[in-house]
Amino acid sequence: MANFQTSDNRRLYFEDAGTGQPLLCLAGLTRCSRDFSFLAPHVTDLRMITMDYRGRGQSDYDPDYMNYNVLREAHDVIELLDHLELDRATILGTSRGGLIAMALAASHPERLSGVVLNDIGPVVGAVGIARIMDYVGKKPVSKTHEQAAAILQQFMEPQFPGVPYDVWRKQAEIQYHATEAGLELRYDEALRKALLEQAATGATPDMWLFYEALKKIPTGVIRGGNSDILDAPTLAEMHQRHPGLISAEVPDRGHVPFLDEPQSLQVIRAILEQAA
Repeated sequence: MANFQTSDNRRLYFEDAGTGQPLLCLAGLTRCSRDFSFLAPHVTDLRMITMDYRGRGQSDYDPDYMNYNVLREAHDVIELLDHLELDRATILGTSRGGLIAMALAASHPERLSGVVLNDIGPVVGAVGIARIMDYVGKKPVSKTHEQAAAILQQFMEPQFPGVPYDVWRKQAEIQYHATEAGLELRYDEALRKALLEQAATGATPDMWLFYEALKKIPTGVIRGGNSDILDAPTLAEMHQRHPGLISAEVPDRGHVPFLDEPQSLQVIRAILEQAA
C-alpha cells in the first residue's frame, strides 16, 4: 500500500503485492483497488498491482473534475509504471479499466505485455450506460452494509442469478464506506458532472481504432453472459478484427464478472502465458 505523485501533483494510491509476472489491475468507472479482492487469492504467484484512479478510493480528488477522463487516467497509469520502474506489464481492465487499456494500446503499446478486457469492448451498450448513469454520483440510500447488500442482491439477481448474500455483503463493503451518518460513496460525486459534460461535447473517440491497436498484443476478453455493456455481436466483431483474440463467456454473470470464475481465470492465465 503506497502512493505516488502525478505530474500534475495529484497523490494516487496503489497496491503492489507479490513477486513474479506483473499484472496491473484497473478497476471500473466508480470502483477502486478493492474490486480485485475476489481475484487476489487466485494470483498469489504473480506481482499483482492495483491503483485507485484520481477521484476514487484512497486517491486525491481532482478539483478539475474534467480530468476524470480515459486519456488522463491512461497517462496516470504510465506514470505509475514509471514510478515502479516497470517497462511493461499485462493489464487486466474491468469496464473503464478496459477502455484505458485500449487507449494505452494506441498511445504506449510498448508498455503492454498483454491485455485482458473484463466485460468491455469498443461498443458500450446503451442500456448499460443508462443503468450506470442512473446511479453514478448518487449517495446510497442504505444506512448499513447489510441493507446495501440486500438491495444489491435484489437489484442484481436478474443478471447474477444465484449469487449468495455473503458475496453481495462483501461487494457492499467494496463499494461503500460506513460513517456515523450512513454509507458514503468511495469516489468523488463530481464524476457524474464529468460524464455528463464530456458526453455533451460529442467528442467521443472511435474506440475501434483504439481496439485495433491491440492486434500485435496478446489480448483476451471476458464477457458476462447476461451483460448489458458488452453484447455478443460486438464480441464477434472483436474476434474478426483481432484474429488472435482469446475470449470466454461467464454464465450467470452480468456486468461485471467477479474474476474468480473458472472461465475468467482461464482467459487471464492464457494471456499471461502469451505475455511471458
